[in-house]
Amino acid sequence: MGAFFSSLGRTIIAGFVILIVIILAVSGMSEGGVRGSDLFVVRWLHVMAGVMWIGLLWYFNFVQTPSMPKIPDEQKPAISKVIAPAALFWFRWSALVTMVLGLLLAYMSHYLMAAMTLTKGFHAIGIGMWLGLIMAFNVWMIIWPNQKKALGIVTVSPEEKAAAAKMAGMTSRINTMLSIPMLFCMVAQSHGGL
Repeated sequence: MGAFFSSLGRTIIAGFVILIVIILAVSGMSEGGVRGSDLFVVRWLHVMAGVMWIGLLWYFNFVQTPSMPKIPDEQKPAISKVIAPAALFWFRWSALVTMVLGLLLAYMSHYLMAAMTLTKGFHAIGIGMWLGLIMAFNVWMIIWPNQKKALGIVTVSPEEKAAAAKMAGMTSRINTMLSIPMLFCMVAQSHGGL
């Protein structure tokens, strides 16, 4: 059993197999049987990507950043050379996938323009979408370029490295702040919170 779960790939595949079994079991109990829904699949993938994105954002802000001062200097390269670059890879790509799927979902649901223009009835989802777009911009245009400098992926002077780390950290905190109302707005639209 341990060998099976030592592979992330096998674990993910097993999760999808369990999902398929659940879908077949539940849909077999309903009157209509299995119903494919492109809209549902896009929404589910959007939520999955969003969970990864915000989960990593919160990992950086609630775990990694506050823990760094407690880590002995000789052990810090394990974080900056191995863990942080891998986490940032998944962080930035899950941000992009979340945004692309969210915009696709809004388009497929025929409310993209209404939400983007904050038309009555689409205020909550529109505000959530704009906050998400700002956050994704921050990830790709501010956090990632500065993290490359801070982690030594791009060679810069020590002063530039320190300034880049500060800018990436501050922007990550801004995204953490924005994630709170963004998540509320996303849930509020479909569950009557606003």
